[in-house]
Amino acid sequence: MYEEETRNVRVRVTPRFMPEQSQPRAGRYFWAYTIEIVNEGDEAVTLLARHWVIVDGLGRQERVDGPGVVGEQPIIAPGSSFTYTSGCPLTTPDGMMEGLYDMVSASGDVFQVKIPAFSLDSPYTQRISH
Repeated sequence: MYEEETRNVRVRVTPRFMPEQSQPRAGRYFWAYTIEIVNEGDEAVTLLARHWVIVDGLGRQERVDGPGVVGEQPIIAPGSSFTYTSGCPLTTPDGMMEGLYDMVSASGDVFQVKIPAFSLDSPYTQRISH
């Protein structure tokens, strides 16, 4: 699990390789990742948008921006959490992701919450030892 806290909002990420949705011989590797967003503050926050940077095993970057997550813009009450699962395909057997959420507090304060960088590793990753 990967974890980051920004302004009393904690983001936990658990990635997992999905062999049943991957086709290594065709250069298709797929990961699911579950994210838990915990509001440890004293006022509700709304997740407005997401901003991802996805880097494959060759260093190629893709940026993904959009409203909310999985079709929702959740309102997270103090002491509550929101959990969702999404996925990421790559053409390489490894990579990484990181990003930001745009949030707004109940009092109207707009801020960004860091999504921790997390590794996308598959059993097909070739490691070179020295």
